[in-house]
Amino acid sequence: MDAIVKMLEKHQPFFEKISRNIYLQAIKDGFLGCMPIVLTSSIFLLIATLPGVVGITLPQPLTDWCNKLYNFTMGVMGIMVAGTTAKNFTASMNRRMPAGKVLNDGSTMVAAQCSMLLLAVTQFTTKLDGSELSVFDCTSMGTRGLFSAYIAAFITVWVYKFCVSRDLTIKLPKEVPGAIAQNFRDIIPFGGAVIICGIIDVVVRNLMGVPFSELLIKLLSPLFTAAETYPGLILIQAATAFFWFIGVHGPSIVQPGIDPIRLANQAENLQVLLAGGHPAHSLTFNMSLVGEFGGTGATFIVPLLLILFMKSKQLKAVGKASIVPVAFAVNEPLLFGAPMILNPYMLIPFVAAGCVNVSVAKFFIDNVGMNGFSFVVPWATPAPIGIFITTNFQLIALVFVAIIILLDAIIYLPFLKAYDKLLCDQEAERAAELGLESNGAAAIAADASAPAVEQATASVETTVAAADSKPVADQPKPAAADSKPAADASAKKDVDGLKVLVLCAGAGTSAMLANAIKEGAAQTGENIASSAGAYGQHTAIMDQYDVIVLAPQVRSYYNDMKADTDRLGIKLLAPRGKEYIDLTRDPAGAIKWLRENLD
Repeated sequence: MDAIVKMLEKHQPFFEKISRNIYLQAIKDGFLGCMPIVLTSSIFLLIATLPGVVGITLPQPLTDWCNKLYNFTMGVMGIMVAGTTAKNFTASMNRRMPAGKVLNDGSTMVAAQCSMLLLAVTQFTTKLDGSELSVFDCTSMGTRGLFSAYIAAFITVWVYKFCVSRDLTIKLPKEVPGAIAQNFRDIIPFGGAVIICGIIDVVVRNLMGVPFSELLIKLLSPLFTAAETYPGLILIQAATAFFWFIGVHGPSIVQPGIDPIRLANQAENLQVLLAGGHPAHSLTFNMSLVGEFGGTGATFIVPLLLILFMKSKQLKAVGKASIVPVAFAVNEPLLFGAPMILNPYMLIPFVAAGCVNVSVAKFFIDNVGMNGFSFVVPWATPAPIGIFITTNFQLIALVFVAIIILLDAIIYLPFLKAYDKLLCDQEAERAAELGLESNGAAAIAADASAPAVEQATASVETTVAAADSKPVADQPKPAAADSKPAADASAKKDVDGLKVLVLCAGAGTSAMLANAIKEGAAQTGENIASSAGAYGQHTAIMDQYDVIVLAPQVRSYYNDMKADTDRLGIKLLAPRGKEYIDLTRDPAGAIKWLRENLD
């Protein structure tokens, strides 16, 4: 097993390169930018439909109003994703443009939305009260048009790059204001992108008789059908967990390619549910609640197992520290604290648990009568609650939850016990080397001058209080603020007024460190402001910060981010897994870490 993990670790740079693919990044970040549409529209849909579950009938005008809000948000998501994907793809492309040449992301965003409409939407005329009306078929403006949105975005940005790189733009005299001149410079690439997509639309409609968006769905439908089988679901889940196991954020690689069909299936499930049928699609957006039950690796039950059944001090401490974050699908404290990432003992259960979960879910949907997921809930919703809601409050869903919790516990427990035994042996060996009894902490306190203890103190992690590492002569009054060395005072000036932005994949893990920095600033009296965000949604606000910290799950984007932060004069920091988790638990240590890394 160690040999396998070493081999995977050796190829980690290759997998990180995949995760940094600019097309995958643009799709992921573009979709993330539209998540407020998904979540907000789902709220109004729940308001309109869920009262009927308990026999309450809402006034029809209220139901119609909620449905209208849903249709005018989720119903046009494809158009919006075309714009946000183009905007993020433009940001990546600008890093690769020659000096002095920049693509206008506002213009590419609008051009991509127009191009998407050409590829996905059908216009026809109809008669109403004797008058002819021009009508748009809105079917592909939403989730069915996502593939067209991505293609429109990529075509648009490449056309802009071609034109701007070769100065194929309309040039005006230098006396013309910059904003006006920019509008004229964008005419040729804007027109080129729209014309190319318009030609694709005409060719496809004349040759195939369907819009481009429908052609894509038909061509890819065999792949989607295969993805919704047991092997397909297992492969998707195994790949997601595998990538995370080797330290590369798995969802960022796997999910962008399947998000369009997952959302389309979930929308179809909803229509079937509202019509009184049985939603049968299992490959849906919120299937991640099952496959990533408590975070990637299906770790929902693991912290409780650590607390109840493990003897190692390390694992018990990790269990206590991670039980609340994991309940909300933020499992990095567990992944890097245990650790589970690149841990040979954890490879099999980390990959297998999610695969078993999605297989059981498909069995329940196909054979037991559990509804396929229909309502979209936020990713941080505790998985048992989210599953209950999105299956339309079916009691059988609670039975399903209980079964997968039990199965995940059975899968993980033997491997955790084996790992626990290893750690217990290591802890006993360390205690023996230091000549300590079981109450080792008391022995250290009683004999602080012993050489062995000095050696132990030197190996303490960064979460130890700063005062503990000072020479005895420097701290006659350890609790007094004026006992700090003069160097600390100068360091305090360095961080005064500092603005810190912490980024992760979904703004969950980043919030942990951002909150620790806020708490540490309050404790130490520092004037430091910290915020959390999701990587990909930072480009418009990053220039407002002095320091940007990348969480371990987005550390593979360091080089791309470094180009932007160097250009803006921002300090970029990227702590590794365990160091990051330690900082989230030690507010004062987080402030000290910032000071030490601002040189």
